[in-house]
Amino acid sequence: MKLKNRPYSGSILTAIAALGTVVSAAAWTGASQADGFRWVSSPPLITPPADAVPGFHGVKDPSIVYHDGKYHVFLTTATDKGWGVAYTSFKDWKDASKAPIIGLENSPMGPGYRAAPQVFYFAPQKLWYLVYQGGDPLYSTSSDISDPRSWSAPKPYYSAVPEIVKQPNGRPGWLDFWNICDDRNCYLFFTNDNGSFYRAETSLAEFPKGFRNTTRVMEGKREDIFEASNTYKIAGTNSYLTLIEAIGPKGRYFRAWTSDSLAGEWKPLTADRMNIFADSDNVRFKGRVWSEGVSHGEMIRSTSDQTMAIDPCKPLRFLYQGLDMGKGKTYEYIELPYRLGIITASGANPISGMCRK
Repeated sequence: MKLKNRPYSGSILTAIAALGTVVSAAAWTGASQADGFRWVSSPPLITPPADAVPGFHGVKDPSIVYHDGKYHVFLTTATDKGWGVAYTSFKDWKDASKAPIIGLENSPMGPGYRAAPQVFYFAPQKLWYLVYQGGDPLYSTSSDISDPRSWSAPKPYYSAVPEIVKQPNGRPGWLDFWNICDDRNCYLFFTNDNGSFYRAETSLAEFPKGFRNTTRVMEGKREDIFEASNTYKIAGTNSYLTLIEAIGPKGRYFRAWTSDSLAGEWKPLTADRMNIFADSDNVRFKGRVWSEGVSHGEMIRSTSDQTMAIDPCKPLRFLYQGLDMGKGKTYEYIELPYRLGIITASGANPISGMCRK
């Protein structure tokens, strides 16, 4: 999640909407190759509350788990007061729009800049972890995910910024932090908004301490490897999936890579030139085309623990932030009207092809 105030005007969404209530047949056919993905998007499901105080502009950067009969969603709020992390929960998606959005600033996490959360249950310690950016990578813990006041005070992953992530001005360039563990080690992945994808590691026993070997594992153009990486174990296989947000002429989109090891080499998942996972050309909408591109999100996982597993035998679902632009309006960055919706995979795709049932 890049945090800058900058004017943002015009709307790619308007151009897409002019084609009708769904994307064009030509675009949809182009995305229907056997080695690619096709998606259907919901309407906006989580939005700023209708009764929110003025200045609540957007909801962003969702992280989601299903636990104890409910969905638990953590997200970034964009308001006139700045960026914060909030929580909402509901039993069914039809109830999501009415569920309260509760800021975590009244927990021991406290107020201040918090953004881009990731939530998971770390089974070895029987604790929930909430990872987020506060400039540097931070985490809080809780024994009760449903209690928004239970999150501990922020703690840093690093005692000093690794040299490899320092910019020419000496300041760190890192954001959108993501944890995933195998049976021996835990990894911290992140990007830098400038074409680099990084990995650090520690042992399962040491976590959350001891992160070391911070390494650049992929590099490319700024717009091609931008931000919002998320990495998963593909259940029942020896494969992992990494998604990274990129920027294209039609808005934000996600690219996909696979590897047989979290410490290994990442290879493009699809055969198309940009190994596309989800973009404006392979997502169609039921009704109004409300989102300009597919931006920062998270797969709906088959587990809530640190393995970050997704089930290739079930339809993939990805909770994402969509930019619901108004025609002719100009926004500062924090004012952008981001909303959360779900895209659901339609038909066979490279992940469903890994199902062994």
